[in-house]
Amino acid sequence: MEKYYIPEQKQKESSRNVFIREVSTVDLPTSFGFFKLKAFVNEQTEEEYITLLHGELEDTEHCPVRVHSQCFTGDVLGSLRCDCRAQLIASLKYIQKHPCGLLIYLSQEGRGIGLLNKIRAYHLQDLGYDTVDANRTLGLPDDTRDYSAAAEIIKRFGIRSVALLTNNPLKVSGLKENGIKISQRIALHTEPNDHNKFYLITKKNRMGHLF
Repeated sequence: MEKYYIPEQKQKESSRNVFIREVSTVDLPTSFGFFKLKAFVNEQTEEEYITLLHGELEDTEHCPVRVHSQCFTGDVLGSLRCDCRAQLIASLKYIQKHPCGLLIYLSQEGRGIGLLNKIRAYHLQDLGYDTVDANRTLGLPDDTRDYSAAAEIIKRFGIRSVALLTNNPLKVSGLKENGIKISQRIALHTEPNDHNKFYLITKKNRMGHLF
C-alpha cells in the first residue's frame, strides 16, 4: 500500500491554557442575514478562528451556538460526500431566526486530520472503506478535534448557557469538559443524498452521531 504522510498530532490543551486574542471585527451581510464577524488567533498555536455573531450575547441563557469544523470540500466546493455545508447553512438560518446566536468556525479539517489526509481517506472510501476504517487504515484517529479554543471564545462573549446545534455527542462532552454549560442540544436535520447516505449511516452507527 502507498505510504501516506501523517502529520504530528498537536497535544490538546485544557481551556485554562488557551490564550485567545481578538484580531478584528467587521460587519458581514450575508444571504442568510446580517452578522458581526470577529476574528481571533491562538497566541500559542497561531491557529485562526472566525466567529459570526447575531444579536447581543452577554449574559444570555440558552444561546444558540454552532461550533463548525472547517470542511473545504463541502463548505466551499459544495461536495455532496458529506453533510457539512448543509449543517452550516441550517445553523446560520436557525441563528438568524432567534434574538441572538453564535457560529464558531474552527480550522479542524477532516475531523482534525487535515485536508490532504482527508482526500487520501476519500480515495480509500472510493475503494469501499467507510470513513472510520479509511482513517484507521492510514494510521489516523477517528476524530482528533479539540474544543478548548471554542470553549474559551464562548466564555469571552459572556454566554451563560448554550443551546448547541450539533448531532455529535463528542462535541457536547468536549465543550462541557472545558467548562461550558449546555442547556440543550439542537439536532441538525439535513436531507441525505445518494453520495452521503453511507457516510451518514457510518457516523450514526460507528461514531454515535444523533440524527
